[in-house]
Amino acid sequence: MSLAGCSSGPQPPDDTAGKQSVMEWRAAKDAMFKSDADRDGDGQPDSPLLPADRAKFTGLPYYPIDPAYQMPAVLKESRSPRLIIELPTSSIELRRMQRVGTLTFTLKGTTLALTAFADEGTGPITRLFVPFGDLTSGTETYKGGRYIELERTSTTLYDLDFNRAYHPFCVFNPSYVCPVPPQENRLPVAIQAGERLPVTNGR
Repeated sequence: MSLAGCSSGPQPPDDTAGKQSVMEWRAAKDAMFKSDADRDGDGQPDSPLLPADRAKFTGLPYYPIDPAYQMPAVLKESRSPRLIIELPTSSIELRRMQRVGTLTFTLKGTTLALTAFADEGTGPITRLFVPFGDLTSGTETYKGGRYIELERTSTTLYDLDFNRAYHPFCVFNPSYVCPVPPQENRLPVAIQAGERLPVTNGR
């Protein structure tokens, strides 16, 4: 099963227009979750939600858009040949992924790093898959972490925007099998940006 099976649906527009583009992307994703459309023709709706959940769906919960969580990141690529590792998943399966490299960035004065991956055998690589966990995992966000996807660039520079972080589809439907971030992608900070769990008891 490719990453498409756990992806966020409509991909972010290829720009850094800021708050408006993030809002438009979120609106497109909500529309996809609500719809029973089958764009890839596989006989299943694109939405991960079960029919009963789609009928009552009113939108995904997010943290407020915060420009402090958007920053440049520099990718240091792994040496060839690509290193293949096995990521744990939301089931007992392991997912073989190729390690593309390490993204280094500075968030609120702290230098951090995340490993970027692609599906095994992908070539040429056009998107980077960046699973991560942080100090909100298990409380404000899904315990298994969240994802960011980045368009491949012709340089080492990337626009890393945690306002576009999203939950894997297994959060909404247990039939999906989704990769879990490795230990190296567990950030020692709280990323209060992007998709979150529903607010309960005032949190």
